[in-house]
Amino acid sequence: MTLADRITLLRIILAPAFFALFFARGDVSGAIWMIALLWAVFLAAEITDGLDGMVARRLNQASDFGRLFDPFADTLVQVTFFLCFVLAGVFPAALFLVVVYREFGILFVRNLMLQKGVTMGARISGKAKTVAYIVACSVAMVYVSLFRLAIQPIAFLTPIFRVAAVAVFAVSVAFSVASFFDYVLVYRSAQKAPPAAKSG
Repeated sequence: MTLADRITLLRIILAPAFFALFFARGDVSGAIWMIALLWAVFLAAEITDGLDGMVARRLNQASDFGRLFDPFADTLVQVTFFLCFVLAGVFPAALFLVVVYREFGILFVRNLMLQKGVTMGARISGKAKTVAYIVACSVAMVYVSLFRLAIQPIAFLTPIFRVAAVAVFAVSVAFSVASFFDYVLVYRSAQKAPPAAKSG
C-alpha cells in the first residue's frame, strides 16, 4: 500500500471506533472528555478524507486501486456516522435508507464501468454530496454534544440544532440522489463510446 492508501485505511478503522465511542454506556457518554474524544475521531475521519487525495497527488501515488479504495472508505465512514445519528433519533430512518440505496447503486454502476475497463473516479457531483454529508454530520454532532452535556445556559440551542441537522441532512440526501444520476449518465456515455482501437 502507498502512503495515501494507508491514510485511507486509517479512515476505515476510525469508522467503527466512532460507533463504539458514540454508544459508550453509562454516564461516561455525557462526559466532556468523552465528547471531546468523539469529536477528535470524527474530525480525524473527515480530515483524512481530503488528506489521502492530497498525498496521492503530491507524491504521484494516484492509482486505479486508490480511486476505488477511497470512495469505499468514504461510504463506510458516512454510513457509520449516519447510522449512529439515526439510532440516536436525530436523522430520519427513511432518508438514511435512501442514502444506503444510493451507495449500493453507485457500487453497481462502478462495477459495470470496470467491466468496460474504466475506473470511475470521484466527480464534482460526488464531491458536492460529500461536503453536504460533512455539514449534516457536523451539525448533528453539535446537537448530540449539547444534548449530552445539557449545559443549561445554552440548552435552548439544542432543539434548534436538531432541526438544522435534519434539514441539512435532507439537502445532502437530495445531493446524493442527484450525484447518482450523474454517475449513471457517465456510465451511459461510456456505454455508447466506441471501443478503443487495439494496437497490432
